[in-house]
Amino acid sequence: MNPDASAVAVRVASATVRDPELAAAELARQLQHEHLGCVLFFCSVEFDLEKLGPALQAAFPQTRIYGCTSAGEITEQGYGRGCISALGFDARFFAIDCALISELERFTLQDAQQVIDGLLSTCREARLAPVKGNTFAITMLDGLSSREELVLATLNAALGTIPQFGGSAGDDERLADTHVFFDGRFHSAAATVMLVNTPLDFRVFSTHHMQAQDEKLVVTLACPESRTVYELNAEPAAEVYARTVGVPLAELDRGVFALHPLGVRVGGNHFVRSIQRVNPDGSLTFYCAVETGIVMVAMNPGSLLESVRTQIEASERVVGKPLVTLACDCFLRRLEAELTGQLDAVSEFLTEHRVVGFNTYGEQFNGMHINQTFTGVVIGQPECSIE
Repeated sequence: MNPDASAVAVRVASATVRDPELAAAELARQLQHEHLGCVLFFCSVEFDLEKLGPALQAAFPQTRIYGCTSAGEITEQGYGRGCISALGFDARFFAIDCALISELERFTLQDAQQVIDGLLSTCREARLAPVKGNTFAITMLDGLSSREELVLATLNAALGTIPQFGGSAGDDERLADTHVFFDGRFHSAAATVMLVNTPLDFRVFSTHHMQAQDEKLVVTLACPESRTVYELNAEPAAEVYARTVGVPLAELDRGVFALHPLGVRVGGNHFVRSIQRVNPDGSLTFYCAVETGIVMVAMNPGSLLESVRTQIEASERVVGKPLVTLACDCFLRRLEAELTGQLDAVSEFLTEHRVVGFNTYGEQFNGMHINQTFTGVVIGQPECSIE
């Protein structure tokens, strides 16, 4: 037995130096070993992306690299800004393959089935573990594409019982240009889907801490394509929202949106629909799907830290001591933590439980596109090493 094998099953790394070549070299220094099979990273758009792509390829010449841009990073030291967070997966424990979806608007079920079948073939060829019960999918989408719902629903149909989670790429809250990384370069208006097969125990999860209130708001006029609501209860949407949350219309901003999102009830549970902005005409644009006729409710925050603690600790009871937790955490949750003075406490908890990942413009869970959630996978440690 090799006593060091489990120690490198998943390595985590981060780099804060802004020079692309130096940052890539720093990640390689922390992640590189003879059994490295795949690198997954999340980076700030403050990097020169045209130079960062080739630098990463040069630093990991024999390794497949995937990733996306972020609205904040989660490193081994907790929340980060303007940096790169990365994970390196040992090929002896993980069979991983990834595909790029470049035509989001024309992505069909047949396309999805071909993509998933191809990824499954790679997993089966590795012979690490049976597909059933040992495989999960990670999706990353352009966070400004407004096509998450279509792509995720289609992929979910092809995945069947394989659990899926992921996040929408960000751009440090600039809301201008978001990217996924595949085949050596960054892509806009695109998505990636990774299939991960492993003999290790894991649990895919999603949680939020928002509590639904009683007042109902009916969407009486909306444009689904732009995710814009013009009227709530037959009145200008922004006016109704401001009145509902008790904030003057002129003071609506991302802080108010973070603390007072709206939600919809689906299958007995409430899911958050976060507001992106107030438009000059008094309409509201959302990060998630909206359409005329849906009923929304105001939602107020419970305990952000306790919701994370409850979900992570429940997962750890299932998989045992965690090897790593890969998390997609909405950037509005991080903003809430900053506004309410919880940022350091949450960051410390994430560090203690070996959580890495990124802040997103939307989270993805089993075919759904959702907002203001903490979503991911907890992976348990190997029970024994391998030769």
